[in-house]
Parts: sequence; C-alpha cells; structure tokens
Amino acid sequence: MSDEEASARALTVMKASFNERGQAKLDRLDQDETQRLCSIPPSVKLPKEVTDRIEKLNLELVKYPTDGRMLGDWREGEKIAQRGVGMQFSDNPKNPAGGNCYACHQMTKEEISFGTIGPSLYNFGKLRGNSEAIQRYTWGKVWNAQAYSACSNMPRFGHKGILTEKQIKDVVALLLDPSSPVNK
Repeated sequence: MSDEEASARALTVMKASFNERGQAKLDRLDQDETQRLCSIPPSVKLPKEVTDRIEKLNLELVKYPTDGRMLGDWREGEKIAQRGVGMQFSDNPKNPAGGNCYACHQMTKEEISFGTIGPSLYNFGKLRGNSEAIQRYTWGKVWNAQAYSACSNMPRFGHKGILTEKQIKDVVALLLDPSSPVNK
C-alpha cells in the first residue's frame, strides 16, 4: 500500500470515529499542504528545500492589519495570553478565544507556572527593540508561526482564525511595549 493510500484510509477511520460536537467539526481533520508536509514521523528530517517551501508558502499567507498598525493594548494582550479557552467543542464560539501563551512560554519574571515547549519570551521587546521590522516579524510569527519556523508547534493563530486581528495587535503589544510586564 502506498503512503497516499495509507493516509486516505487513516483519514477515513478517523472521520468515522470522531463525532461533531458544537463548533468542533470534522473539517478539522482536513490537512492543508503545510500540515501534510509536517505530519511525517519526527525521526524523518525534512530536507531544507521542503522547510524553505513551507516557510515561503506560510509567509505569503500572513495578513497584516488592515489599518497598518500592529500594536494594540498590552493589558488586553496579557489577558489573552492567560486565557486558555476557545475552539473546544464545549466553548461558546461567540466568546473570544485565548492565546494560552503561558502554556508554552515564560513571559514574565513573576509568573511561576509556564510551559517550556516554546522559548522564553521574557524581555522579548527589550532585547529586540520596537522597530517596524520587529513589529512585522512579531505580527507574522503570531499570525502564522510556520512562516518563520517550518513545522513549529506554535498554533497559526491568525491563519486558523483562533485570534482576531485586534487580539493579535494586543498580543504583539504585550511582547513589544516597554511598559508591558514582559519587558520589565
């Protein structure tokens, strides 16, 4: 059996065993090109030309703010970073989703409970500055992490509609604003 046949059979079995509930629909099992390319076993190293293709494809998918402003309110960004709800079958789809950033990152010195899957973001803006290039990079990374790191574990928050444009502005402000607790 070919890899394509095995993948098609596996998808059929998964769709038969999953039930739609609330906002969790079966279309979540449909993979885009990036997900297909990144679904290889971890023991298989993707060739550089494939990872370059993934990053190029995803960088083209980044949508920058319609008003050109990439910074919002860091205080709202902190709430989003702390909020771990959204997109689950039991969550109300009318309520805003959270970023749950602390599940993977250290962001402030005061936080005692944080994940280590992602890098520490403490002093993110203090170390990088707040130039337009850094704002664009930070926006792009939050919008679609695959644009800068192929097969990243970080969700593609904007690309997948997890966070709104306003929410992403607030998270970018949390990371870059000098008065944010991330940069204190």
